[in-house]
Amino acid sequence: MNFDQILRLAASGNSTRIGIASMKIAIAIIFLWIGALKFVPYEADSITPFVANSPVMSFFYKDPAAYKPHFTHEGELNVAKREWQVQNHTYSFSRVLGTVELIIGFLTLAGLVSARVGLVGAVLAFCTPFVTLSFLVTTPEAWVPALGDAQHGFPYLSGAGRLVLKDVALLAGAWLVIADTARVLLARKATTRASVAPEGYWGAPRAR
Repeated sequence: MNFDQILRLAASGNSTRIGIASMKIAIAIIFLWIGALKFVPYEADSITPFVANSPVMSFFYKDPAAYKPHFTHEGELNVAKREWQVQNHTYSFSRVLGTVELIIGFLTLAGLVSARVGLVGAVLAFCTPFVTLSFLVTTPEAWVPALGDAQHGFPYLSGAGRLVLKDVALLAGAWLVIADTARVLLARKATTRASVAPEGYWGAPRAR
């Protein structure tokens, strides 16, 4: 197989369908896995800085301004801090958020068999990064802190910031799924309209 044949194979309709289906599965995996983790305390703890500093989400916490001295790192168990997080509604909010993410994941995965259901999931998946990417503006922990090194602040993303930045790819992938699903639905509608149209109707072929 030469290079041109490889290009034709990559550009084929089957290749496009495989790519779109793979994108749906990838988006579903992200939302299902991370959504399930939202029911685990360490994940709920890790999103505390994002939620506490967000102008559209901080009200879900009882005392968002007091999160810093009660913040725990992954793998750390501090009973007193965890009790504070319980009182702060950190875990209850995380479970609600996880439920939403699971729903988005299942809806997107359902797009493999139902275009209409999948479209709902893809639209929700597309909207989600607009919220998460805003954390780069609202969350100080998204950037390397000034602790003595020369590299800190913008554009030096911390681990949390680098994780958020990857949602740019999720945004683009969800849009590709939306565009493809819209094309499929319009094609089906056109086929249905043509099959039920009476003879002489503008959308139906005329007898010659």
